Amino acid sequence: MGTALYQPQSGLLTVQYQPDETTRLVENPPRFTWIPAQLEEDCYVLQISEDGQFQAERTLTFAPIPYNFYTPDRVLAPGTYYWRYALWDGGKQQSEWSVARRFVVPEGLPATALPARENRYAQAQEEHPRLWLQGAEEVARFRAKVKADPIGSGWQPFYEKSVLPWTAREPIPAPQPYPNNQRTAPLWRSMYIACQEALYAIRHLSMAGVILEDEALLGKAKAWLLHVAAWDADGATSRDYNDEAAFRIAGALAWGYDWLYGELSEEERDAVRGQLLRRTQQVAVHVIERSKIHQVPYDSHAVRSLSSVLVPCSIAMLHEEPQAREWLDYTMEYYWTLYTPWGGADGGWAEGPHYWTTGMAALLEAIELMKKYTGLSLYDRPFFRKTGDFPLYCYNPNTSTRTSFGDNSTLGEAISTKVGYNIRQYAGVTGNGWYQWYYEKVKDLDTDADSKFYNYGWWDFRFDDLLYLHDYPAVEAVEPKDAEPVKWFRDVGWVAMHHRMEDPDEQIMLLTKASEYGSVSHSHADQGAFHIHAYGEPLAVETGYYVAFNSSMHLRWRRQTVSKNSILIDGKGQFGDIDKALNMAASGRVEEVRREKTYSYVRMNATNAYMENVPYMKRYVREIYFVRNSYFVVVDSVDLSEPGRVNWLFHTLYEMNVKGQTFQVNGRKASMEGRFVFSSSGDLTLSQTDEFVGVDPREIEGLTRHWHLTATTPQAGSHRIAALLVPKRKAESGKYVSYFVDDQGFGYNLYCTDNGATQKIEIAKAF
Repeated sequence: MGTALYQPQSGLLTVQYQPDETTRLVENPPRFTWIPAQLEEDCYVLQISEDGQFQAERTLTFAPIPYNFYTPDRVLAPGTYYWRYALWDGGKQQSEWSVARRFVVPEGLPATALPARENRYAQAQEEHPRLWLQGAEEVARFRAKVKADPIGSGWQPFYEKSVLPWTAREPIPAPQPYPNNQRTAPLWRSMYIACQEALYAIRHLSMAGVILEDEALLGKAKAWLLHVAAWDADGATSRDYNDEAAFRIAGALAWGYDWLYGELSEEERDAVRGQLLRRTQQVAVHVIERSKIHQVPYDSHAVRSLSSVLVPCSIAMLHEEPQAREWLDYTMEYYWTLYTPWGGADGGWAEGPHYWTTGMAALLEAIELMKKYTGLSLYDRPFFRKTGDFPLYCYNPNTSTRTSFGDNSTLGEAISTKVGYNIRQYAGVTGNGWYQWYYEKVKDLDTDADSKFYNYGWWDFRFDDLLYLHDYPAVEAVEPKDAEPVKWFRDVGWVAMHHRMEDPDEQIMLLTKASEYGSVSHSHADQGAFHIHAYGEPLAVETGYYVAFNSSMHLRWRRQTVSKNSILIDGKGQFGDIDKALNMAASGRVEEVRREKTYSYVRMNATNAYMENVPYMKRYVREIYFVRNSYFVVVDSVDLSEPGRVNWLFHTLYEMNVKGQTFQVNGRKASMEGRFVFSSSGDLTLSQTDEFVGVDPREIEGLTRHWHLTATTPQAGSHRIAALLVPKRKAESGKYVSYFVDDQGFGYNLYCTDNGATQKIEIAKAF
């Protein structure tokens, strides 16, 4: 029927044709995605059938579907199904059917259907406010709650620290373009922080004025709102000039318009709504038409702008601007179908814990706004039930920001309080006491959180408390004494090994990764790399500083393999420059994770990560053993199509004692001995330096140096290297693990003995 349907192959950066026979479904109904059949004006009909012939009585038909992704509005009975799609226009099918794909729905999956567009907002009211509290009735109930318990409700600290300061501030001038339109990190940051202040002033004054029925506060809020609404939407705070500034101003206008609706004249409403519409449109056009995150989802800012802009702004304008419904529909369908592009059912986040924090901060606020306004909740989706585990295991409050992966503006400082606030939200949703323990630990450790730019310029903790205390019950903290000793986030290829997670003085942690996401977005060229934190001390770490995104420190050091506890081949590492296709191709894969009686084990294949820069790489596999919760053995197997040298890299905060085949890290609370106990190509040559190669010296002037070990093998076509890493408490500096190697023909057997307990580790030979 109709014309031929173009069905292009999917690529590394695109959505895939799913589900199919290989798809392991984790929720019901399945989420359907395909590559668009044409560049513009594509609209679809989707069929799901129990019968491969698509007999009408056994087939469900959904149309029109405006984009190349869809979540049905009903669950499917367990069983085998087939699906196909075609172009749709004018109420009828316009092309032939696509290839039919088969999938299986197992029993017992969580039910997470999304209501169809026509009845999605059945409970959504037209009355303002709509952002958080719903209309005059809920405002009145909360007003009574505040009067009865100003401290327990969270109102008093919010009012004193987040409202009153803005009563003494005049509205800030509109930010101006960069001199000669040349962006620098300090100017960019100061601009978006100024816009965050505008958001604080408008949102907090508006809410306080309405809740307290205070004319002075309402007048001040209105003055701020009308002032900011007069800024040039196409100027320095536009999406194309400074997207972070634009996100904040759009949010400020949404909250002000919604909460001050009754205080504005019709003319003022039109003026504010017009600016809000224009700014929301800028973001929507970028997200949907330019970035096309429903086709190529790996745009961190575009995905986050759904939460920070399209959700609050669309809710504020719903029933008043037709485009608002289109944008909110797109956003909700994206969340229910494609979210998150950075992880899956295990709850991981490929960009790392810092971008989990920023993305989740905006998303959690958006989830709550959608849930309150529409009655629909994302929390039943598997990702959201599990994602609190990701910071718990991979960004533990007793460890260091230097012992995790990816871009991180808090690098070297305490773990951000906002991580704790995010995970507390999941404690409220799930009742998980471990998550509450995390929140309380982080909050106690980060005592000056408000003063830091990456907090002040992004969120207000008293506002968070106000909303959380109103919406969720208290959860009792529980120490994670029964945490999994080895935790594999299959969705992102991260593996965490822990001993005594709950006790900072006894805890030992190793984190490693080999991810299908490669070095895309805020990920780095670090497949197979590892970090170690032991006895309260970061020992094998991420060195360098967060100078700024796209600084030389960022581009030439921190993104590159040279800064990782990894390997180079003849001085060349994994692909870490900026090319999204090559970034995704430079991937790794966790092949096996297991927990045995005496050790935890992970095997990772990072071959693809090196292929762009080392085309003669045939195979690179790294195995890590955590033996008896005491020491680590790292085994590297490298096979090349031409002879080459392996540069084995290790990074720490302290100058090391290097001698022969050993290196010693001496920290303040702990130490670690590293020893190359086997190398098939001969002894390695060890050296260390405190230089950040390729970094502009001005960026690190006055900053503490870090230390980098390079251990280089002789040249060979194949290499087998075993490194023994023994972390120690300060009081047991004399501790050692003895070893010997037994050659058994087709493999080497490494025997390590610690206090009378011996562990055999097999190292395969190269043939």
